[in-house]
Amino acid sequence: MAEQTTEQPRQDIADDQTEEPRSRPRRRFIIIGVVALLVVGALLWWWHSTYYEDTDDAQVDGNIVQISARIAGHAQNVYVNQNQYVKAGDLLVQLDPSDYETALSQAEANLESAEANYEGARVNVPVFTTNTGTILRNAGVDVSSAQEGVTESQNELKADEAKVIAAQATWQKAQLDVERYTPLVEKDIISKQQFDAAVATATADKAAVDEAQADVVAAQDAVRMARDRVAQAQSSLQYAKTGPRQVAIYKAKADQAAAQVDQARAALSQAKLNLEYCQIHAPTSGIVTTKSVQPGQNVSVGQALMTLVSLDNVWITANFKETQLENMRLNQPVTIHVDAYDRDYNGYVAQIGGATGSMLSLFPPENATGNYVKVVQRIPVRINLTQKDLDRQNKDHLLRPGMSVEPKVRVKN
Repeated sequence: MAEQTTEQPRQDIADDQTEEPRSRPRRRFIIIGVVALLVVGALLWWWHSTYYEDTDDAQVDGNIVQISARIAGHAQNVYVNQNQYVKAGDLLVQLDPSDYETALSQAEANLESAEANYEGARVNVPVFTTNTGTILRNAGVDVSSAQEGVTESQNELKADEAKVIAAQATWQKAQLDVERYTPLVEKDIISKQQFDAAVATATADKAAVDEAQADVVAAQDAVRMARDRVAQAQSSLQYAKTGPRQVAIYKAKADQAAAQVDQARAALSQAKLNLEYCQIHAPTSGIVTTKSVQPGQNVSVGQALMTLVSLDNVWITANFKETQLENMRLNQPVTIHVDAYDRDYNGYVAQIGGATGSMLSLFPPENATGNYVKVVQRIPVRINLTQKDLDRQNKDHLLRPGMSVEPKVRVKN
């Protein structure tokens, strides 16, 4: 029994010595495999970080249109519901057109009245221009004729004044003859008949003087009248000379009437537009959200009625760290993974933002306060989907603005 007890431990020691050489190669292979995996992982990480830049701070963006009323009115009908898909041009809301139809009729009547006024003013311009020229020429002729009449009257006055002088001379001679004949007739040197003839001659010469003086007075009156006619003709001429200015006034009135026609046409166009604005159509295809308008509601100008989210034209806004932009360029290919559908889309870098997100925020940071801490900033990058993916993969409009995505940009080939 003692011999068996001593042989058993020896056998166990021999088994341990044979198992230890067997486990050493296994451990070596495991260590080598782990090291190889680590090396391969490091190489893959280095390759990925060298050739790609990615971020999880990205989301789907799109055009979100606020549908509002361009005119004030009463909502007759609302043809869409919340979250309903509509196509571009679909009728969304119908406003009561009664007031705007009346305004359109009034604008048409105003246009007809303005056109009639313009036609009358336009026709008067050439007529008044012709009359003004005729009046001006006649006024000039009247002034010349009146001036000639003054000259003629002055000549007649001079002639009458000369006749007065001649008649006075004759009368004075006749008076002298009477004075010489008076003592002679008293002494009967000359006959009574001869003396009476001298007296009669003196009386006749005196009458001739009176007549000549009356002619002078008449001639003076004629001169004054001729001068008055000259003054009147000159006044008429001055008035006639204002004719071109009056023509200009008529032309200005015609231009004003033409401007009123244009104004009436513009008012008519605006009335037509207002009538068209009674129907509010979808500017693009999309889904209606935040609908706040109901039939029977009064709406005002600019009032938001609903929001239309366009799904046809979507893009990705990715906020990359500033340290990731060293090799990023426009048109570089991008693979976009959408978390919601576990689907990949293809795109390209379309735009790189002009400033960091913090600078574009409502309250940009003020680093001059002395509390500056260096923080890696992010810059928004726009990524557009390729047209192929827009036509093929997004035809079902699965991409919605706000969805989270993970873009991966290949920055090196």
